[in-house]
Amino acid sequence: QVQLMETGGGSVQAGGSLRLSCAASPYGVNYRYYYLGWFRQAPGKEREEVAVIDADGSPEYADFVRGRFTISRDNAKNELNLQMNGLEPEDTAIYHCAATRIVTRTLADWGRHLEVWGQGTLVTVST
Repeated sequence: QVQLMETGGGSVQAGGSLRLSCAASPYGVNYRYYYLGWFRQAPGKEREEVAVIDADGSPEYADFVRGRFTISRDNAKNELNLQMNGLEPEDTAIYHCAATRIVTRTLADWGRHLEVWGQGTLVTVST
């Protein structure tokens, strides 16, 4: 059973930065071919796909984070990261890492085919 666990959430002021990490287990599973990404959900709002990175390391971002967030993966460590710069109060949400083995072509398509996701980590951005 694949499990994902996020770390790195917290509270920052607008304009600040946070780095989220996601560790996948069990370690013996080959996650190299998984499409890995992040989605977020704020209270009272619908889920939003944030970014995805494919098996070749090619990223895709939602328009509202492009230029501010950077997604990366380390297949040797079974780790996924999200560097978030220029945070805005609108970025406040619970951030979840997620994965699928299904080949997806767009961020939205990835969001429709998630197979596993973590419990999430809270990011709070204040003015």
